[in-house]
Amino acid sequence: MTDRREPQLLWPEGTPGLDSADPIFAPTITAFPLETREPVGCVVVLPGGGYSHRAPHEGAPIAEALNARGFAGCVCEYRVSPYRHPYPLMDAQRAVRWVRANAEALGVNPAQVGILGFSAGGHLASTVATHWDEGYDGEDAVSRFSCRPDAAILCYPVISSGPNAHQGSFVNLLGDNPPAELLEDLSNELQVNDSTPPTFLWHTADDPGVPVQNSLLFAQACAEHRVPFELHVYGSGRHGLGLAPDQPHVASWIDMCGEWLHEIWG
Repeated sequence: MTDRREPQLLWPEGTPGLDSADPIFAPTITAFPLETREPVGCVVVLPGGGYSHRAPHEGAPIAEALNARGFAGCVCEYRVSPYRHPYPLMDAQRAVRWVRANAEALGVNPAQVGILGFSAGGHLASTVATHWDEGYDGEDAVSRFSCRPDAAILCYPVISSGPNAHQGSFVNLLGDNPPAELLEDLSNELQVNDSTPPTFLWHTADDPGVPVQNSLLFAQACAEHRVPFELHVYGSGRHGLGLAPDQPHVASWIDMCGEWLHEIWG
């Protein structure tokens, strides 16, 4: 570990799938730890951006807001277009493993590692929540840690590849005309099962970018599988609000999320 809030390469020995002759982007993670005597929960933050970019207002400010509510945060700068699936997922899974591998140095409880994403970052977070493993026999120690999050926080998320899909996100993630099987595998309301972690969702009812049905479908799937969840739908608000500083009512989501995390993690 180096200094607080210094970006760290997720794969210091070389990023899988990164063309070493033309390294467009190497994924990183930036820790926002807390100075505490006892280990705390930590949330990996995935900014949105339609899998074409990563929105700054959905990164560091969110980690700082989590700090203010008693949690560590880690912002993951994952790969986006022209990189396709599975590279964003590999980066996000690696971020969860990285937190657990560095839990002692971060002052984090490795049994309280959550994931939070906005919009397409919410799709990525929901993909980690439904496509995880308990670690594998990789070449480094980090790969041997589980990438299952202990909580998922989905903020106006892209979820479904069906009629309510945000087409631009899926094109950036999968390219044009992806196989139907892959679209179904990444339509994450279809992938919820009994082992999906507790989930907090929020959306605005009139979101013009990503229809609210995305959150409703995931919440319904959680209910069907008895996965604990909390869903907040606000009456109105544009897409991409982040902390929603100009909409005080919607801005309540971060306080409710903090309370929810304290409740499920104790």
